[in-house]
Amino acid sequence: MGSRDSSELNSTRKRVKRSYPVGNRPLATAHSNSPQSPNTRDIGTLGENLVAEWLQQQGWEILHRQWHCRWGEIDIIALGRDEESPKNRALPNHPCPTLAFVEVKTRRPGNWDAGGMLAVTTTKQAKLWQTAEIFLSTRPDLAHNSCRFDVALVRCEPSQQNPKQLLPPLTAASSQSAVAGNYRLTLQEYIPSAFSN
Repeated sequence: MGSRDSSELNSTRKRVKRSYPVGNRPLATAHSNSPQSPNTRDIGTLGENLVAEWLQQQGWEILHRQWHCRWGEIDIIALGRDEESPKNRALPNHPCPTLAFVEVKTRRPGNWDAGGMLAVTTTKQAKLWQTAEIFLSTRPDLAHNSCRFDVALVRCEPSQQNPKQLLPPLTAASSQSAVAGNYRLTLQEYIPSAFSN
């Protein structure tokens, strides 16, 4: 690797990654060189859009999308009422909502990793845990809330609807399914408290 390549790599590593609060995040768009074939990042963002909309329909408030730090990224950070929590069942009027750190895995048919579940390895879990701790250090007002790590598995498959259309904003077809361009995304499974430390 030449010195120019090395300096480009170092400058890329030093770039500050951005966290997009709700409403300020750019929409996923198709690349101009392949208008019918969005890249993996675009498909992932569309899956995150679907899960965020579904969480909002369930009464959760989306605090952040694609929150970054040096340890990694958390796809969705949401605040809401966790009716399944033993703490909330024991104290029905418990004033502190639950903070959910949501990892979204969007996969096309024929994937190798059980719809994305096998990609949430113990190493990935540790990175998410560290990222969540750093997030909480930046938001001490949320540190008293109970926290959980959720995993959402989204399936992405070709749709016959509007085959020549570019990727528009995600439009909900139902609470767990949406169409974006040539793709239908379906929330296959939402796993609350998928792992803990």
